[in-house]
Amino acid sequence: MDRRVFDEFLASADTLRVYKDAALVFASRKGALLALIEYIDGFAADHQGVVILDKVMGNAAALLSIKAGCREVFSPLGSRLAIATLERYNIRYHLDQVVFHIRQAQGEGMCPMERLSLDKSPEEFYALVKERLNRR
Repeated sequence: MDRRVFDEFLASADTLRVYKDAALVFASRKGALLALIEYIDGFAADHQGVVILDKVMGNAAALLSIKAGCREVFSPLGSRLAIATLERYNIRYHLDQVVFHIRQAQGEGMCPMERLSLDKSPEEFYALVKERLNRR
């Protein structure tokens, strides 16, 4: 992945972009994990070995990226928890800034999705998130 492509993503309003080889196959402006869920549900079965550009790569996003069949992720912000997960699944990563964990929007405490993702496999976490979305 060319740094220029990543810089264009950072300057955009998109929260997620997914590339297969050099082709953009998905882009979204949806927040939180909704963009990754939408990609998994509608596109992941047709594309394996993708590159994911995400504005925040916490452990929750890392697990869903693995479920999405990624081989590499790029993000301006990632957590050490995400790094451990990505390394466990042999996924290459490029993170501009690394924090211990992703914080809540208000800045205090761990992000609820980061907490929910702890000790889960990609399949377990995906099923849990889908269940919660279906309850809404």
